[in-house]
Amino acid sequence: MVNIEFDLPSGSVLWNKDFLLGVATAAYQIEGAATADGRLPSIWDTFSATPGKVLHGDTGDVACDHYHRWEQDVDLIASLHVDAYRLSISWPRVMDAEGNPNRKGLAFYKRLLKALRERGLKTFVTLYHWDLPQHLEDAGGWVNRDTALRFADYADLVSRELAGLVDAWATLNEPWCSAYLGYANGHHAPGKQDIVFATQAMHHLLLGHGLAVRKLRANDPGAQVGIVANVGRGTTNGGSAADRRAAELFEIQHNNWVLDPLLKKQYPAALWELWPGAQPMALDGDMDIIGAPLDYLGINYYFRTNVVSDGAHGFTEVPLAGVERTQMGWEVYPQGLYDLLTGFKRNYPQLPPIYITENGTASDDKVVDGAVEDPQRIAFLSRHWTAVDSAVKEGVDIRGYFIWSLMDNFEWAFGYERRFGIVHVDYATQARTPKRSAQLVKRFLADRARRE
Repeated sequence: MVNIEFDLPSGSVLWNKDFLLGVATAAYQIEGAATADGRLPSIWDTFSATPGKVLHGDTGDVACDHYHRWEQDVDLIASLHVDAYRLSISWPRVMDAEGNPNRKGLAFYKRLLKALRERGLKTFVTLYHWDLPQHLEDAGGWVNRDTALRFADYADLVSRELAGLVDAWATLNEPWCSAYLGYANGHHAPGKQDIVFATQAMHHLLLGHGLAVRKLRANDPGAQVGIVANVGRGTTNGGSAADRRAAELFEIQHNNWVLDPLLKKQYPAALWELWPGAQPMALDGDMDIIGAPLDYLGINYYFRTNVVSDGAHGFTEVPLAGVERTQMGWEVYPQGLYDLLTGFKRNYPQLPPIYITENGTASDDKVVDGAVEDPQRIAFLSRHWTAVDSAVKEGVDIRGYFIWSLMDNFEWAFGYERRFGIVHVDYATQARTPKRSAQLVKRFLADRARRE
């Protein structure tokens, strides 16, 4: 067995029993059952069925078959001794095209959440993890303001049906990905390529968030309400002022584009330096809706991006040589998480408490003699936990951390080749095999529970 362990000093915040440690998944990535019990098509069903869009032509039709194996998976989560489970609701599974409830889909989530609660697990539920119903995309998707209103209707329905079963709601997961990857560069569903579409989509995503916050607070007042943003560290190895500005612009479009409207009720002016003429159409009162107070902010972090000036008003990515990278090709850079968290504390006086809602790494994991060794993941988690602890010691209010992900799953445009799980999934048999990292998480939490 590879001799690598978690390396956490005795004073780390992660040893605190009040610091939440959990695992995370998302509906389209694990559920499968794409047409079961009245589920409607989503933009990811359409996108993944389009030749050339997803690696190897993979789709989420079966995924990890969690829809049928959820009881086994709840047992698996509970066996790890984690404090919480972060999941998402599939919008196309719980509403029909006329906005009426799909009782079978809702019943699935009620059973799942009740079972998690019975096992003592806290439930963090995301309403939108990218699986927009296809019929709404056909009407313009997030570029259409009406989609924000339909999202509020969806939030209203789900929070009424699941009230009392959820500890913390998140409206959106990673609106940057939905807007930019979905509507600007086309790497994600629905595959559009127009920066004006992207900025308008972002505005409607955030407007939908703000409208949904009102519904969630009204229908489930005992639950926390927040949103999840993916953030990236931008650096430069260039020596000019233009290169330094390029790194700033990278972070402005990746981080501030989302966080400034939420926490300052305005878009950063430098966005229009980067994307001239791409300002979205916003109506009076929109920014007040978007900037509704949050109980928490979810932060997803994976890597940094090194850039230089493109010689105009933007940046060009220049990958660094000789750095550690994951199976995704992403640089392992824990310092970036610390830098961003402490920077947010300085820059946002209204910064709410933070949960790290995703952090993890992909590696080419295989089962050998019944075991899965994943030393890079163990080292990755240990180093990022240290970064979180360092940020806490600098005064950042961080309440918990979720490992991405519980199990190997459908990794969007990369299909099933990239494995992020601490549990290995054999997609041919659906066998779940805890990796060495999962065993160490379980042992760490057992050790923590025994501490005075």
